Amino acid sequence: MATSTNTAGDTGQGAAVPSSVRGKKKSYSVSTQRYLPIAEIKEDTVVLKNGGLRAVLKVNALNFNLKSEIEQQGIIAGYQGFINTLIFPIQILMRSTRLNIDPYIQKLKEKAETQTSPLMKDQTLDYADFMDKLVDIADIMQKNFYIVVPVDAPSKTKRGLIQRFLEWINVDDTRAKALQRSREFRAYAKILRDRITLIQSGLENVGITMRRLKTEELVQLYYGIYNPMTSQKQKFKNLAELNPDKAALF
Repeated sequence: MATSTNTAGDTGQGAAVPSSVRGKKKSYSVSTQRYLPIAEIKEDTVVLKNGGLRAVLKVNALNFNLKSEIEQQGIIAGYQGFINTLIFPIQILMRSTRLNIDPYIQKLKEKAETQTSPLMKDQTLDYADFMDKLVDIADIMQKNFYIVVPVDAPSKTKRGLIQRFLEWINVDDTRAKALQRSREFRAYAKILRDRITLIQSGLENVGITMRRLKTEELVQLYYGIYNPMTSQKQKFKNLAELNPDKAALF
């Protein structure tokens, strides 16, 4: 995917360099963006400021309780075998969010406009309004399951406690770091794809399916995580709604 989304803007020349690199004259006191570990999101991949890459797989839930006892035992044994084959860490995430039925409500309203009967039109609009209020009042939640696949740059030197502390308080990104990330991206992206293939094949053997989130889906996911209240009121359909050029994440 050609879209390149970063947390701090894009220079438009060469490697994407966060605005924290270019905007040294700007005040940081009003921005929490510089404290986030994410540098940019591009090609279905989250790029961290330290050069690490992250892919997010959305897992389709498996109703374990509806399986027979033999099937359950097979799933457990298969999952144990999958875990034992891993030689790298993964993160399994379950995220609970309010149910979003906005697309469904929008379809109902569009359907109402096509009704030739005024009575049917009014009833359809009333039903859409009822469903919207029901979800809001009942605070209905939905659960999504994800697997986060990491690839981190190997540490060339052993860092001491003081050095790690200095790196922690020095949150600003630099042009040198951005260029280094750009040079290493292709090599690490290949490792990331191999790891994703291993995870997908291992879990599909026990009946668990998944797919890798695209760039726009990653932006929406992290937008909702870092802006839990705002994302409920200010939703967007595509990256262009965040930024006319190349959507800034925050």
